[in-house]
Amino acid sequence: MLIHQGTTEKITGAAIEVHKALGPGLLESAYEACLCHELHLRGLDFQRQVELPLSYKGVKLDCCYRMDIVVMNGVVVEIKSIEQTMAIHEAQLMSYLRMSGYRTGLLINFNVALLKDGITRRVL
Repeated sequence: MLIHQGTTEKITGAAIEVHKALGPGLLESAYEACLCHELHLRGLDFQRQVELPLSYKGVKLDCCYRMDIVVMNGVVVEIKSIEQTMAIHEAQLMSYLRMSGYRTGLLINFNVALLKDGITRRVL
Protein backbone atom coordinates (compact mmCIF):
# COMPACT_ATOMS: atom_id res chain seq x y z
CA MET A 1 0.00 0.00 0.00
CA LEU A 2 1.24 3.47 -0.81
CA ILE A 3 2.19 5.82 2.02
CA HIS A 4 -0.62 8.33 2.69
CA GLN A 5 -2.57 6.97 -0.31
CA GLY A 6 -5.97 7.83 1.18
CA THR A 7 -4.89 11.36 2.04
CA THR A 8 -3.32 12.01 -1.36
CA GLU A 9 -6.49 10.74 -3.08
CA LYS A 10 -8.58 13.17 -1.04
CA ILE A 11 -6.23 16.05 -1.81
CA THR A 12 -6.32 15.14 -5.50
CA GLY A 13 -10.13 15.10 -5.44
CA ALA A 14 -10.19 18.50 -3.76
CA ALA A 15 -7.74 19.89 -6.33
CA ILE A 16 -9.83 18.54 -9.21
CA GLU A 17 -12.89 20.24 -7.74
CA VAL A 18 -11.03 23.56 -7.60
CA HIS A 19 -9.75 23.13 -11.15
CA LYS A 20 -13.25 22.32 -12.45
CA ALA A 21 -14.56 25.53 -10.90
CA LEU A 22 -11.69 27.86 -11.83
CA GLY A 23 -9.89 26.34 -14.81
CA PRO A 24 -6.28 27.19 -15.66
CA GLY A 25 -4.67 30.62 -15.86
CA LEU A 26 -4.91 32.09 -12.35
CA LEU A 27 -2.19 32.88 -9.83
CA GLU A 28 -0.82 30.19 -7.54
CA SER A 29 -2.11 32.13 -4.52
CA ALA A 30 -5.70 31.87 -5.81
CA TYR A 31 -5.45 28.12 -6.25
CA GLU A 32 -3.85 27.77 -2.83
CA ALA A 33 -6.64 29.69 -1.11
CA CYS A 34 -9.36 27.75 -2.92
CA LEU A 35 -7.68 24.39 -2.33
CA CYS A 36 -7.42 25.18 1.38
CA HIS A 37 -11.12 26.02 1.45
CA GLU A 38 -11.92 22.74 -0.31
CA LEU A 39 -9.71 20.78 2.11
CA HIS A 40 -11.58 22.43 4.99
CA LEU A 41 -14.95 21.49 3.47
CA ARG A 42 -13.75 17.89 3.24
CA GLY A 43 -12.67 17.84 6.90
CA LEU A 44 -8.95 17.52 6.21
CA ASP A 45 -6.61 19.14 8.71
CA PHE A 46 -3.97 21.31 7.06
CA GLN A 47 -1.47 24.09 7.61
CA ARG A 48 -0.78 26.79 5.05
CA GLN A 49 2.57 28.48 4.27
CA VAL A 50 4.52 26.34 6.73
CA GLU A 51 7.95 27.77 7.51
CA LEU A 52 10.84 25.47 6.79
CA PRO A 53 14.18 26.43 8.29
CA LEU A 54 17.36 25.24 6.64
CA SER A 55 19.84 23.39 8.82
CA TYR A 56 23.45 23.46 7.70
CA LYS A 57 26.16 21.75 9.75
CA GLY A 58 24.11 22.04 12.89
CA VAL A 59 23.16 25.68 12.39
CA LYS A 60 19.55 26.59 11.66
CA LEU A 61 19.40 29.29 9.02
CA ASP A 62 16.32 31.40 8.43
CA CYS A 63 16.14 31.26 4.65
CA CYS A 64 12.39 31.87 4.44
CA TYR A 65 11.50 28.59 2.76
CA ARG A 66 7.79 27.88 3.00
CA MET A 67 5.83 24.79 2.08
CA ASP A 68 2.55 25.80 0.44
CA ILE A 69 0.32 23.35 2.32
CA VAL A 70 0.91 20.43 4.68
CA VAL A 71 -2.13 18.13 4.93
CA MET A 72 -2.88 15.80 7.83
CA ASN A 73 0.62 16.42 9.21
CA GLY A 74 2.03 14.13 6.55
CA VAL A 75 1.62 15.27 2.93
CA VAL A 76 3.42 18.30 1.49
CA VAL A 77 1.51 20.01 -1.34
CA GLU A 78 3.44 22.32 -3.63
CA ILE A 79 1.22 24.39 -5.92
CA LYS A 80 2.22 25.73 -9.32
CA SER A 81 0.46 27.60 -12.10
CA ILE A 82 3.01 27.42 -14.89
CA GLU A 83 3.18 26.31 -18.51
CA GLN A 84 4.79 23.02 -17.53
CA THR A 85 6.56 21.61 -14.52
CA MET A 86 10.23 20.85 -14.85
CA ALA A 87 12.77 18.75 -12.99
CA ILE A 88 13.63 21.75 -10.76
CA HIS A 89 10.06 21.82 -9.41
CA GLU A 90 10.21 18.15 -8.50
CA ALA A 91 13.63 18.77 -6.93
CA GLN A 92 12.09 21.56 -4.85
CA LEU A 93 9.38 19.20 -3.59
CA MET A 94 11.94 16.50 -2.77
CA SER A 95 14.11 19.06 -0.93
CA TYR A 96 11.08 20.12 1.13
CA LEU A 97 10.42 16.47 2.01
CA ARG A 98 14.05 15.92 3.06
CA MET A 99 14.21 19.15 5.07
CA SER A 100 10.84 18.67 6.79
CA GLY A 101 11.01 14.95 7.54
CA TYR A 102 7.71 14.30 5.75
CA ARG A 103 7.77 11.43 3.27
CA THR A 104 4.96 12.13 0.79
CA GLY A 105 4.45 15.10 -1.49
CA LEU A 106 2.21 16.30 -4.30
CA LEU A 107 3.28 18.77 -6.96
CA ILE A 108 0.09 20.21 -8.44
CA ASN A 109 0.23 22.40 -11.54
CA PHE A 110 -3.18 24.02 -12.07
CA ASN A 111 -2.23 25.54 -15.43
CA VAL A 112 -3.22 22.46 -17.47
CA ALA A 113 -6.33 21.46 -19.42
CA LEU A 114 -6.87 18.26 -17.39
CA LEU A 115 -5.67 18.44 -13.79
CA LYS A 116 -4.74 14.75 -13.69
CA ASP A 117 -1.96 15.69 -16.14
CA GLY A 118 -0.68 18.31 -13.70
CA ILE A 119 -0.34 16.15 -10.58
CA THR A 120 2.93 14.49 -9.61
CA ARG A 121 3.18 12.32 -6.46
CA ARG A 122 6.57 11.73 -4.89
CA VAL A 123 7.66 9.70 -1.88
CA LEU A 124 10.99 10.12 -0.11
